[in-house]
Amino acid sequence: MMRRKQGTMIALAALTLALGVAGRAEAQGLLFWSTQAKPVEETQKMRTEVLGGFGKPVDYYGNDAGPFFTRIQAELKAGKGTIALLGGLHGELASLSSDLVDLKDVLSAAGDAKINPTLVSLGTYGTAEQKYLPWMQASYVMAANKEALQYLPAGADVQTLTYDELIAWGKAIREATGSPKIGLPAGPKGLLHRFFQSYLYPSYTGSVVTKFRSPEAEAMWNAFKTLWEEVNPASTNYGFMQEPLLTGEVWVAWEHTARLQDALNQKPDQFVTFPAPAGPAGRGFMPVVAGIAIPKTSPNVEEAKALAAYMLKPETQIATLRATSFFPVVEVTLPDDMPAAVKMSGAAVAAQSAAPDAKPSLLPIGLGGLDGKFNKVFIDTFQRVVLRGQDVRQVLDEQGATLKDIMSESKAPCWAPDKASEGPCPVE
Repeated sequence: MMRRKQGTMIALAALTLALGVAGRAEAQGLLFWSTQAKPVEETQKMRTEVLGGFGKPVDYYGNDAGPFFTRIQAELKAGKGTIALLGGLHGELASLSSDLVDLKDVLSAAGDAKINPTLVSLGTYGTAEQKYLPWMQASYVMAANKEALQYLPAGADVQTLTYDELIAWGKAIREATGSPKIGLPAGPKGLLHRFFQSYLYPSYTGSVVTKFRSPEAEAMWNAFKTLWEEVNPASTNYGFMQEPLLTGEVWVAWEHTARLQDALNQKPDQFVTFPAPAGPAGRGFMPVVAGIAIPKTSPNVEEAKALAAYMLKPETQIATLRATSFFPVVEVTLPDDMPAAVKMSGAAVAAQSAAPDAKPSLLPIGLGGLDGKFNKVFIDTFQRVVLRGQDVRQVLDEQGATLKDIMSESKAPCWAPDKASEGPCPVE
């Protein structure tokens, strides 16, 4: 019992010290409280290289989610606070949305900054208010060896590719080279579940959860079985696609930008990057979006709004890219001294999110400890339908029942692209 009391006292002392330090810092400038750029090096770059040009003192603190929420929730409960500005991922800020200041006027005052409209819409959380402003983004894109371009179907453009064209492209490459050369990260360390959740499902069904077992989903899995015939069978061992791209085992791949950088930096003249394909319901993609918000307890809302507007300036966005490796959310011309991977991936990320048929799909929100089981539903469906050849309708009905149980247990409401729900997101 004594040890437990001591542990509690130590934890409270640590929290008090953290609040005290942050409180003293806030007295010197605006307190920017964030879950991003947490490593010491990134935090220092944020303070000097990014925020140093604001013209007024800003104290930037990067936190893990626990301390971040403990502090802001305490201030919101008290009805007053010292945190001027918040930075966090879309899903993190969602739980605070009712306590955030409307930032529509900051958008109007952004000047010449051309802010990505798709990302701006995410910051409303389906309301009439701008709950947060997009700050920076990452994503998954396509990359291809330039040798593959000669086999594109007639009239196809990699910048506006469809899944039907990708299948035809893969078939032409296989017939010309004697082996399938599309690659997907389907190994144990790969991120293939994100491909299904945020690219394939939204592109064919306009949904992730609600239409999981719909007729559109059934057509999608049958189309993917055809695509898989053009996928290098070694894909079930791939974790990072940069390696098979460099060896030439794969000529066309889908992957997270961070997992392509070695190939793009080593041989930038050998590869091209481009948006993910589109399906019947649009061009599904996953923007990993960080936003800037102002809590209603901010001690200086007007100065916080000025700082938010400053963060959207093209030159500030480029400085943020250098500091964090997250890409801009406004139109910018990247300097020549940027690494090749940054320039190439950044162009594809921007084109993907700005596409007229863009259909963003967010990271799951509200699943808690069931996130792993949620991902497993998609991987199990892939393995049963594609690798084992089981009946698509039967698998979707069975896995759909599992997904419905997960949503009911977690009580997680729908997230984009599914329509907002009252209570657990339904599986039709």
